Amino acid sequence: MNSFKLTDIFKAYSKSPYRSIKHSSYFHTYSELLESYRNKKITFVEIGVLDGGSLFMWRKFFGPKARIIGIEFNPNAKRWEKDGFEIYIGSQSDTKFWDSFFKKVGSVDIILDDGGHTNEQQIVTAHKTIPHIKDGGLLIVEDTHTSYMTRFGNPSDVSFISWTKGLIDNINSRFPNIHRSNLIYKNYVHSIRFFESIVCFYVDRTKCLENSSVINKGISVGARDYRHKGTSLEKIRMKSRWISWIYLKIKEQKLRKYF
Repeated sequence: MNSFKLTDIFKAYSKSPYRSIKHSSYFHTYSELLESYRNKKITFVEIGVLDGGSLFMWRKFFGPKARIIGIEFNPNAKRWEKDGFEIYIGSQSDTKFWDSFFKKVGSVDIILDDGGHTNEQQIVTAHKTIPHIKDGGLLIVEDTHTSYMTRFGNPSDVSFISWTKGLIDNINSRFPNIHRSNLIYKNYVHSIRFFESIVCFYVDRTKCLENSSVINKGISVGARDYRHKGTSLEKIRMKSRWISWIYLKIKEQKLRKYF
């Protein structure tokens, strides 16, 4: 049996009165990421609403306290306002649209990008929306498999997935003495989680701290660092930092078979 059909989000999806296209693997991911936001007063934004079916799914899943906003390039999507949804018409790759949107709407809790799926659309959307997501909120980008599809100009070093890999370096630059990355995201994004075809950004400024060593007041028993015990580096590490670096580079080449 397809276990995703047992999830509450799939049941909400199945009961939507209008058409929506999703992938089976998404429902478990949705459940894992979004369950804790149900029946709470949140602002949820979906980019790309097409036939409107997903709007009804989200409303049923999150409950009546949720403010559901749809963003669509096709002006016909305005029809869903009569059903109680807020609809904004604009291009997700237009930076001015985002400036206008957040000026009107304010900060939000969750943004789900199910828009056009091009590199430009996904990257511009992430860049413009992350600073406007509340602490404890999420940016969820769907259909990231397009980063591997030729009709989207990929694989490419400027694909959305390639871009997110760079953000891993950006987050880790919060650690002292690591190469400094000047991208803004490390000030907002505490962590990034990768699923099949979905990438989720966890936004929490309170946790985006410059890292530092912390030592408690416990007694040291003089334990020796054995990380290089029994290796050639143990003998040479104290003699020459340069030789140690060469040794580690040789080890690096052997590790490349795992990449």
